[in-house]
Amino acid sequence: QVQLVESGGGLVQPGGSLRLSCTASLNAFTVIAMGWYRQAPGNQRELVARITRGGNTDYADSVKDRFTVSRDYAMNTVYLQMNSLKPEDTAVYYCNVDGYQSMAERREYWGQGTQVTVSS
Repeated sequence: QVQLVESGGGLVQPGGSLRLSCTASLNAFTVIAMGWYRQAPGNQRELVARITRGGNTDYADSVKDRFTVSRDYAMNTVYLQMNSLKPEDTAVYYCNVDGYQSMAERREYWGQGTQVTVSS
């Protein structure tokens, strides 16, 4: 079983910052990558940022140079530092873990989501 617990969302003014965190409880699971997705009302869920065990990162073009994803694999935790926030960053942010269950079955799991609202 895999359980993801997210925290750090909230209300912030444009130009402000937030730091999201997600800790995963893993059982016989080999992690390939952990990351963050977001979904705003009326929009599809989209990738924000992800990081592999080797430290390779991917970012959405809309957040490059503003957001930074990092991880502590010893603690099975992924972070998202969000700077220079814009109203269009408003969404529910979901933690994601991607890997192999029992080193054989490809699986991914999702957190419950945390609301980020950027508004004056």
